[in-house]
Amino acid sequence: MVRWLLFLTGFGFSVAGGTVTITYLNLIPAGLGWIEFLLFIKSRPECYLFPLGILFISVALLLMSDSFTK
Repeated sequence: MVRWLLFLTGFGFSVAGGTVTITYLNLIPAGLGWIEFLLFIKSRPECYLFPLGILFISVALLLMSDSFTK
């Protein structure tokens, strides 16, 4: 049950972080360059949810596959 909770939490984090990052892509047509965009993304804590969610999903899948092999 903990593995599924970790998986679903990771999925939620990934969706939230990915959505915010895609939303911030609207700053590029407003005159922001790619370097400035990446520096801006680096300064926003909600954009770190995407990699954290991917990490949670990966750990949950590794734990699930480990339980299937036993």
